[in-house]
Amino acid sequence: MGGSEFKKRVPALVAAIVLLAWGMPAQAISMKECSLKYKAAQAAGSASSWNDFRKQQCAKDISATPAPESDAAVSETKADAAAKDVQAAGDTKSLVFPSAVSSKFSTEKPAKARMHTCLEQYHINKDNNALGGTKWIQKGGGYYKLCNDKLKGKT
Repeated sequence: MGGSEFKKRVPALVAAIVLLAWGMPAQAISMKECSLKYKAAQAAGSASSWNDFRKQQCAKDISATPAPESDAAVSETKADAAAKDVQAAGDTKSLVFPSAVSSKFSTEKPAKARMHTCLEQYHINKDNNALGGTKWIQKGGGYYKLCNDKLKGKT
């Protein structure tokens, strides 16, 4: 693309960016918040159908939405979520992990051998109902991550 051709396209590019930036709201109200507003309107007897209400009340621009939470509130919420993940994972100290990679997987690559060894023990734990709510893979580290780290010698 030559210099003069580029100069011809710059105004069109700038116009497209401006239209996209100003033409759409940066943030819309969440479906949960919209649902709460709808239920309140229903209780007051002024709600129309869900689809009409959602289009009229919930798709408004960013100026109608509440201000974002402060950094402290956001970090508090993240800490609460992390604590819930740990509780949901159960007590990892009571989980049983293999002490070494199983010899029947010795012909496989190390990563795959660890995975199959962990999966074999996971199924044994699952049959014995000894997982304590821990899933194979879950946010914050499931059984596979914990087992893999143990077999690698990280823990």
